[in-house]
Amino acid sequence: MTATGPSLRELIAAPHPDHAPLPPGTPSEPGVRELRGVPYANVEGSRPLELDLWLPEAVQEEPLPLVLFVHGGAWRRGRRDDMGMRTRHWSPKPFARIAAAGIAVACVDYRLSGEAAFPAPLDDLRAALRWLTLRSSELGIDTARTVAWGESAGGHLASLLALTHADPPLAGAAIWYAPSDLIATRGCFAPEDAATPEALMLGAAPSAAPERARAASPLAHVHSGAPPFLLVHGEEDTMVHCSHSQSLAAALDDAQAPVELRTVPDADHGWHGLPEAQVEEIFTLTLAFTRRIVS
Repeated sequence: MTATGPSLRELIAAPHPDHAPLPPGTPSEPGVRELRGVPYANVEGSRPLELDLWLPEAVQEEPLPLVLFVHGGAWRRGRRDDMGMRTRHWSPKPFARIAAAGIAVACVDYRLSGEAAFPAPLDDLRAALRWLTLRSSELGIDTARTVAWGESAGGHLASLLALTHADPPLAGAAIWYAPSDLIATRGCFAPEDAATPEALMLGAAPSAAPERARAASPLAHVHSGAPPFLLVHGEEDTMVHCSHSQSLAAALDDAQAPVELRTVPDADHGWHGLPEAQVEEIFTLTLAFTRRIVS
């Protein structure tokens, strides 16, 4: 009898991310190496999902804590390696700074609203965390010490991940100017409008899909066992009203979950309007929070 081997279709396909060889790390900023474009999930009918990793160049004796970074872009656009318009010119880059501080960084793709509706992007973050846990010994990371760090729409998804993911639970969340409530009218957001970024992400106007809107609202998932949160939001934000972070902080505090809220006077969305030194201070504050909770 002839042994049955892999089919031609199986032979043609790229290796599954769970066991595909990792790309070689390349030196980046001083003391940091990068692994770019690492596949972490194959989604049927969609592009392969990838992540970038920033790691200290020196060999570490102990597994590193991890920042899982989630980019913004109104759930509609954006790049996984972009921390926002005010950090794009930084040298060293923000992710290299985090890695140089002894924390690995994974910047992840997720499906955008033109590709799939919620909960697809949250499912993708869960898949990334699963893959990082699976390959953690090769990468030298400890996903039990993961902080989700996100800005704008990415902060919304990072908040949801921190509040709902249990295996492993996250160590904390660092959230910049993110939506927390997709149910109530706040600032320029109107739940009955089917053309908003929120509606496009949900696949319907929030008022027309109230259960889905609630499932996508971090405010609705607050519980006493939530990990520590740092919420930083501009008081003059014209795109995501500052009350989103204020309400989430109040709910976490009411649940006796650890939370720190910093509102920033004169700051619009993306830290627009702030002097460079103050943007640096916000980054330094966020990195210090991250280091404190994973140490």
